[in-house]
Amino acid sequence: MVCEKCEKKLSKVIVPDKWKEGASNTTEGGGRKINENKLLSKKKRWTPYGNTKCTICKQQVHQDAKYCHTCAYSKGVCAMCGKQVLDTKFYKQSNV
Repeated sequence: MVCEKCEKKLSKVIVPDKWKEGASNTTEGGGRKINENKLLSKKKRWTPYGNTKCTICKQQVHQDAKYCHTCAYSKGVCAMCGKQVLDTKFYKQSNV
């Protein structure tokens, strides 16, 4: 769960670029080369689970966030900035 301000910072969806000039999946305009070995010619590979970890449980996070989804919901804070979003005072929660 993220606040309204951090919704704009969310990661992009993993889909190929639209077919347009200058897209990375086209062959013209300096895009993808034909029969290119991606392991040898990697520039900056995108990793879905980067090196970001939750500050509470040390679990890997898939966004540029401070908290994982479970910890953010249980604390009622925004996963990215840590701002209080939800009042969990009267919630019945357990760590089981």
